[in-house]
Amino acid sequence: MGWIFNRDLTNQKRFCPDLLGDGDLVTVNRHFITCTAFSLLAPAALGGVITGTWAGVLSGFFWAGLVRIALLHHVTWSVNSICHMIGERPFATRDRSANFWPLAVLSFGESWHNLHHADPTCARHGVLRGQLDISARLIWTFQKLGWANNVRWPNSMRLARIQATSHEMGH
Repeated sequence: MGWIFNRDLTNQKRFCPDLLGDGDLVTVNRHFITCTAFSLLAPAALGGVITGTWAGVLSGFFWAGLVRIALLHHVTWSVNSICHMIGERPFATRDRSANFWPLAVLSFGESWHNLHHADPTCARHGVLRGQLDISARLIWTFQKLGWANNVRWPNSMRLARIQATSHEMGH
């Protein structure tokens, strides 16, 4: 995981100008260290308040802080490694991205990785029968509440196009 500490970063102006133009995301990025510290210290403080003990502080810090972050990172890295090695590839892509169902619940649907690469602007990754996609349901909820807009949902024509291409390519 040494790459995390490498300061040779991707050219943000080239690859994500839309994100750089989003004031809320820029603010979160600017305060990343503070947000991270808060996400570790708040559970510790809550554990202390609830139990009234130092053991509660340490338990909150360990389980709701360190273990939560470790689990999140392992699931994320698993999606971006396992889902490029094994799994099913129902959609055409230029890479070896695949769907790996055992990670679907832990990754909130992000392990339906093949569609993410075939149609990266699509808000839903699990579009085939039986593919649970918790992230898509959350985005849908945010859209209904007015917290998300211009959401790009899959439609039958887009899916048919990338599925047909996939079968023609022999995937």
